[in-house]
Amino acid sequence: MGSTVERHRHHHDLVPLAALISREMRSEKMEKPTVRYGHAAQSRKGEDYFLTKTDCQRVQGNPSSSFSVFAIFDGHNGNAAATFSRDHLLNHVLSAIPRALGRDEWLQALPRALVAGFVKTDKEFQSKGQTSGTTVTFVIVDRWTVSVASVGDSRCILDTQGGAVTDLTVDHRLEENIAERERVMASGGEVGRLSIVGGVEIGPLRCWPGGLCLSRSIGDMDVGEFIVPIPYVKQVKLSNVGGRLIIASDGIWDALSSEKAAKSCRGLPAELAARQVVKEALRIRGLKDDTTCIVVDIIPPDNSVQPLPPPKKQNKFRALLFRKNSQDSATKLSKKLSAVGIVEQLFEEGSAMLAERLGNDEPSGQTTPGLFMCAVCQIDLAASEGISVHAGSIFSMSSKPWQGPFLCADCRNKKDAMEGKRPSGVKVV
Repeated sequence: MGSTVERHRHHHDLVPLAALISREMRSEKMEKPTVRYGHAAQSRKGEDYFLTKTDCQRVQGNPSSSFSVFAIFDGHNGNAAATFSRDHLLNHVLSAIPRALGRDEWLQALPRALVAGFVKTDKEFQSKGQTSGTTVTFVIVDRWTVSVASVGDSRCILDTQGGAVTDLTVDHRLEENIAERERVMASGGEVGRLSIVGGVEIGPLRCWPGGLCLSRSIGDMDVGEFIVPIPYVKQVKLSNVGGRLIIASDGIWDALSSEKAAKSCRGLPAELAARQVVKEALRIRGLKDDTTCIVVDIIPPDNSVQPLPPPKKQNKFRALLFRKNSQDSATKLSKKLSAVGIVEQLFEEGSAMLAERLGNDEPSGQTTPGLFMCAVCQIDLAASEGISVHAGSIFSMSSKPWQGPFLCADCRNKKDAMEGKRPSGVKVV
């Protein structure tokens, strides 16, 4: 009898092999990687600025909730917009994330918060009446998850083991981005090249008035509100082999392709890698623009050697998987990447429509009795003051104008101006 009970107990102690493997994989992925970074720059105009912050915490006082932030701000028409964004954007993003969220929920809320933070930063800077503008590439690294938001033509790329390189940003240059060109013209902007004596057109496509060659930025109030601050956002999860991020201003990318930039610094630690990328860009093109680069290595806990060795030979299948994918093929590509265990795409969205980017709030989302909150500037609103972001929107037939998220009157005017429905009303001084 006792032996039967003993056999029965041991039978229940057994764990299926698949469950053990799954448990080990979860445990392994829970381990925090080491994050090491380096920075290098050469200045010509003095309008490039950067941010590196590795001691952020989702829960204040809890080191296990730490995450890192890296960003590049490439200013134009002065440095005011770049320095303002460097000083305020992070706080505006974090203030748009609901309190008391677990890590998974926090990461899910991050794409929407990035949109709100970018728009709030732009709105506040434009209220100063200054005409400066800036590109922004803003990167948050939380363990194995990398979230990137960008406007303009600074860029962030991911270099993974085996030599696969993928862009985590989309360039918002009117010359190359046809969809953005069409959006600007549909919103009331004029797109054309600079015309000189005799009607000869020269240079890249620009938006008029103002002559900006970008379709998205923070600031640039003298160009028109159809130059929007709504970022392209991409969120990926690395496998436990880690990877390398290269974040740089267009002074790098005008000289080097993503693949050449990654290849030029493989095998070097982050600090030397950043210097090498800048050195290679200057060797090819010279110092024609501010040239700034941040290299971030995300290193597995048991890996004491941070750089990945150069690949012996580029596998054609892997190169196919990591070709620059369009938004239409993003889902299929994500599944393939996940299948080979390199990187999993969690989120990607590039729409310039604020209602699409802020989504829908459930009725239970409002936690303050009798009050609504502006989804962009985070101010409390009386129930009679909040204007749904979907009011008057036709982007989705399922949208309800009484459903959140809500905007204050100023942010609603900002939204309408970005869509070409009305001027912003902000005066340039």
